[in-house]
Amino acid sequence: MKKKIAILGSTGSIGKTLIKIIKESKKNFDVVLLTADKNYKEILKQAKHFKVKNLIITNEKSFRELKKKKLSKINIFNNYNSFNNIFKKKIDYVMSSISGIDGLEPTLKIIKHTKKIAIANKEAIICGWHIIKKDLKKYKTSFVPVDSEHFSIFYALHGNKISNIKKIYLTASGGPLNNIPKESFKNIKISEAIKHPNWKMGKKISVDSATMMNKVFEIIEAKKIFDLDYNKLDILVHPSSYIHAIIKFKDGMIKIVAHDTNMKIPIFNSLYDNQKKSIRSNLLNIQKLNSLNFKKVDTNKFPSIKIIKTLQNKESLLETIIVLANDELVNLFLLKKLIFTDIYNVLQKLINMKQFIKLTKNKPGNINSTIILKELVRKKINKIIHQ
Repeated sequence: MKKKIAILGSTGSIGKTLIKIIKESKKNFDVVLLTADKNYKEILKQAKHFKVKNLIITNEKSFRELKKKKLSKINIFNNYNSFNNIFKKKIDYVMSSISGIDGLEPTLKIIKHTKKIAIANKEAIICGWHIIKKDLKKYKTSFVPVDSEHFSIFYALHGNKISNIKKIYLTASGGPLNNIPKESFKNIKISEAIKHPNWKMGKKISVDSATMMNKVFEIIEAKKIFDLDYNKLDILVHPSSYIHAIIKFKDGMIKIVAHDTNMKIPIFNSLYDNQKKSIRSNLLNIQKLNSLNFKKVDTNKFPSIKIIKTLQNKESLLETIIVLANDELVNLFLLKKLIFTDIYNVLQKLINMKQFIKLTKNKPGNINSTIILKELVRKKINKIIHQ
């Protein structure tokens, strides 16, 4: 029987990788839904290849362009409220891979429609985990993280209890600026910030890698997903990205999880969980194992990492504010309205404002409160950069 699946963000890097995996065993899958923002040409190609009956295009202009084609066999929607029309009963698997805070709403809305959800969207987990966790339990939906680091922890913890963990180390490549001196950061061009040495990723997450804000997000994700205190999490710079997580247990044992720098591996395993399917991968890379080259993060060069020290173990709006602000600042950088170093500097000014310090005492709310907070953050950032 074919496995029914949906891909939220099918034209992004994660979505395209999953598409390639499915193509290798097309007869085993029935793709019932694909979503995208602007790239209607790419999603239409995907839909025709897999005979997908439902598409969601959130960008109004792209939606109109696609509607002009008058595709009689494909239902084309413009928003996520259409989930209730598309899904008559639970499907088998959803990949949530929409980039940025825009991925929060569809992630929350689709949980009740699937037996399993694989989440690659950092922002959804950081801003909405308190809701996601409740809905996973309520609708009896299983969850698997897709980030290579979190999937590695998830994989390594099979047969182990969270209470047995002494420390978890997430690895960081150091990003595209790892070997560039801090003095040059003010002049970093967009093309330099998105040129990741190991991974093929979208522009936004590539910039997050350049500032190392992505590691701040991954620490927050790990804290939430695995219900750990921040003092049990740390970061090690590991330029080759061969090791993805190191887990030190209280009994003295250490698990080191490695795989090729290929997102196909965690995505493949999220799709074929416990089904004993094989994936083509390289043999053990002895050269990389003999030159792991771990080191601590230089927080003077990458000051974003200092934010971790300000985070509290109790639920707070601070993490949501950081995500919303970073989203806006990276977008402004990509639009050439900010220089690279402003991403962190403006963020720091924002979270130090009295109004936001007060807000951090509040617990995260529902999706509507996040949308209101997003607009407030955007206005404050605009005011800061025009002072």
